[in-house]
Amino acid sequence: MRGNKMSQLKRTPLYEEHVKLSGKIVDFAGWEMPIEYSGIKQEHIAVRTNVGLFDVSHMGEVFISGVEAESYVQRLVTADITKLKQNQVVYTMMCYEKGTIVDDLLVYKFSNEKYLLVVNASNIDKDFAWMLSQKKNDNILIENMSASYGQVALQGPNAQKLLQKLTEFNLDDIKFFYFEEIQVQGIDCIVSRTGYTGEDGFEIYADKADIVTIWKTLINFEEVSPIGLGARDTLRFEAGLPLYGNEISQDITPLEAGLGFFVKLDTDFIGKDTLVKQKEEGLKRKLVGIQLLKKGICRHGYPVCDLNEKEIGVITTGYLLPERDYSIAFALVDINHANLEEKLFIKIRNKFYEAKVTSKKFMNKKYKK
Repeated sequence: MRGNKMSQLKRTPLYEEHVKLSGKIVDFAGWEMPIEYSGIKQEHIAVRTNVGLFDVSHMGEVFISGVEAESYVQRLVTADITKLKQNQVVYTMMCYEKGTIVDDLLVYKFSNEKYLLVVNASNIDKDFAWMLSQKKNDNILIENMSASYGQVALQGPNAQKLLQKLTEFNLDDIKFFYFEEIQVQGIDCIVSRTGYTGEDGFEIYADKADIVTIWKTLINFEEVSPIGLGARDTLRFEAGLPLYGNEISQDITPLEAGLGFFVKLDTDFIGKDTLVKQKEEGLKRKLVGIQLLKKGICRHGYPVCDLNEKEIGVITTGYLLPERDYSIAFALVDINHANLEEKLFIKIRNKFYEAKVTSKKFMNKKYKK
């Protein structure tokens, strides 16, 4: 049965490269993807200290073009699109009318009449259907180009030094959350100074056949380590960044997830009225940081309880990260228990472990700005 199921899964253009590197392949959101190569801990440290290479070709690329592209995208997402400069990128969210989240995404602005929306792999079909349903009479073209593009992310303190060897374009000219259409190894690419690890680095988009050439060259640098989905998750978590299906979902609003900075309530977007009302009335629950005070590991789905052992929330992500001797986590908890230093219990296999509420800022991000 497992073999039949795996045979139905999708593969990125880099699948054979993962096999050559002895990557441990798993089912991730309908894709055969590497969860790890040398080990999650080693890969996590490699990105923090040198350079890591990620296959993110399973992410979705949707282009919006036409004379009403700007007003359409503005209606779709919580950011203020009208303030974006050409070649700027913004992290934002699409919301339902009830204020909960369809998906979080990156919006790339080519011009007022052309945008690229990069969405999560597990949400591509849902997001594309949502975009089409919101088109109304807008004079635009919505194109799902996900099957045509491959994408890799090069992340870590030496990422620019390595990538500069493959392009004549001066990478100093790509500022944080901007992009350029340049050649890498003679191949036409979209290169943005973005990523999801808390480190400086780049995301590189190219034709799905060409991305294999770029991967093979980068991975041959001694400094570069291949990174699987396991370390990708521990890195984004340590950087305090949310993951769809954990910290954000169709049942959680951006305000509850602590992402109010990315919600511009002075613009018009789907779900705004609900979020304005939620802000006026006050939140009933909130995403917080958690530190376990005893030996153990917080995991996604573990109950969070008050000092009377009453359940008041749930762990959304939790790990024992490299170079830490205590487990940290995100948790969505009752607003009355969201105060810093508040003592709580985490229920782990029917035992209660003492914990406290902390800041979600688990590390200082090292973006080059």
